[in-house]
Formats: sequence, structure tokens, C-alpha cells
Amino acid sequence: MKIESEKLKRYALLLAAKDSEYVNKMYGGYFNVFVEAFGDTEYGEKWDLFRVVDGEFPNMDEINNYDGFVVSGSPFDAYGNEHWILKLCLLLQTLYLMQKKVLGICFGHQVLCRALGGKVGKANNGWDIGLRKLNIVKDFSSHNFLSDLEEIPLAISIIECHQDEVWEVPKGAEIVAISEKTNVEMFIMGDHILGIQGHPEYTKDILSNLIDRLLSNGSIESGFAEDAKSKLYKAEPDRNCLERICKKFLKREMEFINGKI
Repeated sequence: MKIESEKLKRYALLLAAKDSEYVNKMYGGYFNVFVEAFGDTEYGEKWDLFRVVDGEFPNMDEINNYDGFVVSGSPFDAYGNEHWILKLCLLLQTLYLMQKKVLGICFGHQVLCRALGGKVGKANNGWDIGLRKLNIVKDFSSHNFLSDLEEIPLAISIIECHQDEVWEVPKGAEIVAISEKTNVEMFIMGDHILGIQGHPEYTKDILSNLIDRLLSNGSIESGFAEDAKSKLYKAEPDRNCLERICKKFLKREMEFINGKI
């Protein structure tokens, strides 16, 4: 039977990037962007922010109080050995063993994969910035967290901004989506781990500003930036579909069968 709970739903954003000046001005920080996309605070949810990029982590004796965790994107490499990244890997391993819901976005997708035994590194095809079509390669509507979701399209458009990627998923993981650019766009492990390479939380203006910043700091060339921007406004990401998937994953209770999840 389903777990019945009347307690207040509580979630944590593990922020692996510093707020940009633009996002601060327009949205009040990335925390608000994520809560707007994945939260339902009007129904009494509580979301907490931990700036893991600055070494701010939840206390280990408090993590059981959370129903789910979201790991954000980051300009850092998920395969790096900065102290906070190694500490984040240890936290993710703990959450996995506790069967806590963990949703990884971009860097979060990659570091989650690394922490659980997969392999990540530089993308073989270079930067991927802009709108990208994801091809769904597995019928994952049979998983508990999506079992009552309406039919998922075979192709979903998502905003991307990354130069690293998952090379190999952890043992026991299933690849859900691929693209012509990236072999692992989405993966799942049971009903409590979900990694998404793209940014379901991004709006097009956030990406546009990010392209400007990458251009100004020399990370990308002007021709590449202009092409990415021009294509950005010719189509729309499937944000509603992606947000529904993420919300359903985070909020649906796992089911017990014969005493096991």
C-alpha cells in the first residue's frame, strides 16, 4: 500500500552555482527559479536552500526530515576534486542508501552519476547550448512516480547548456532519453534517482543572459553565441511536460510491496 503521510512536505535545493547578477535581479536568485518550477508552496510545502558551492550542507542528522533533494547545475566540473564536490558525492551516496528522492539537473545529473559509480567527463561533441530534442528510448511510465501521468511524448524539447556529460551510467541505472548530441540525457535508478542533463527550470531569458556571460569570459566564440541565440527564439522548450515529470518524481510516494520498496 502507499505510504500515508500528513506531515509537511519538505525539500532541499543543493545549489552548486553562485547566483548571477541577472538571475538575482529578475528572479531573486536561482532558489526562486527552482521553487517556481518544481515547488507547490501554496499547498504547504517547505523548501530550504543549501549553497553547497560555498560549503553549506544540511546536517546529517536532519536529512531524514526531507522528502526530496534537487542538485542544481554549476560552472564546475562534476569530475573535479574540490572539497565541496567530494563532500557532495558523499552526501549523495548517503541519500541513495536512505532511498531519498534525488533529482539532479545538468551538473547535478553528472555528479549524481559520479557519486553512484558512473563515469563523467568532457562532452565528446563539445558545448551544447540552446534547445535540444530529447528522444525517449524507454517506456518509463511504468515507474511508480509516473504511473498515472498522461502519455509522455517520444520527443521532448529542453534547454541545454553544458560542455561535460555522462559517459557511463551507474550499475542498475536505466537510460531514459538520448539526443543527437548526448548519449545520456536522462537516467533513472528505481523510483528515487532521476538525472536530467538539460535545464527544465530555465527560461529562455536566463539562457540568453548565460550565453552573453559565456561569450564575455571567453568560454565560447561570438559566432557560436549568435547561432545559439538565433535558434533559441525559433522554438519553445516543453517546460510544462518537463516540470510535470520532475514534480511527479519528487512528490509521489514510493510504494511498499511485501515490505519492500
